[in-house]
Amino acid sequence: MNAIKLLSAIFFMALLLTACGEKESAMTKPAQPQVSPSPAVTTTTKIVVGFDDSFPPMGFRDEQSQIVGFDIDMAREAMRRMGGEVEFKAIDWNAKEAELNSKRIDLLWNGLTITEERKKKINFTAPYMNNSQIIIVLANSPIKSKMDMKGRTVGVQDGSSAVEAVEKETEIVAALKELKKYGDNVTALMDLNVGRIDAIVIDEVVGRYYTTKRPGEYIVLEDNLGSEEYGVGLRKEDTELLAKLEKTLNEMKADGTASKIAIQWFGADIIK
Repeated sequence: MNAIKLLSAIFFMALLLTACGEKESAMTKPAQPQVSPSPAVTTTTKIVVGFDDSFPPMGFRDEQSQIVGFDIDMAREAMRRMGGEVEFKAIDWNAKEAELNSKRIDLLWNGLTITEERKKKINFTAPYMNNSQIIIVLANSPIKSKMDMKGRTVGVQDGSSAVEAVEKETEIVAALKELKKYGDNVTALMDLNVGRIDAIVIDEVVGRYYTTKRPGEYIVLEDNLGSEEYGVGLRKEDTELLAKLEKTLNEMKADGTASKIAIQWFGADIIK
């Protein structure tokens, strides 16, 4: 009887040890990956677009403070096609290159004029739109040509290509009473309305947007201060992003999407 009990105890212990071993093996064995027909991980890249939120119709805030504009729509569509998430960040346009190169933003996309000076600091996509620097005066102004600005106070947005356009007119700029620089074009136009300045030099796409909203109040002079081209600005080292963006913009031009966006904002296809 004792022998039988002993054998039973040994048999029971053997079963217990086997069960524990199987449990431990199951706990320590690494989980097998699940097979899926689609990629296991999808990486979404977030692209931060720097813009001037008082630069209609390229990029601005509407009456509900929503970010809207031609360049805003272009950027949203481009990022959708590239599979990335887009965030729009209003910046001090006068410090745009510093914002970009400090990596607080990834793109400058808001009516950015391509200039040789800017090319030294940042890269550009191919131009997507032409633009001119126009002169706007009040309807009753004695200024009829760019030479009539001599002895007058002229307003420009600080950090914009209007500053460079005026400064290239050496004869005129030397004879100005003052070249007054503003943080944004809206404030400059307000000062024009109340007579603090005599004229404003501004991007044509922006200037005509404002003047059509107040017909009969302004005159756009026949003279302008030169033509230019708009492009998207990137950091010098972001060559892969530049190539992808160039490809996407070309596709948007080819399939008519860019033209449709332009017509929505300008009433005409002005894509280059």
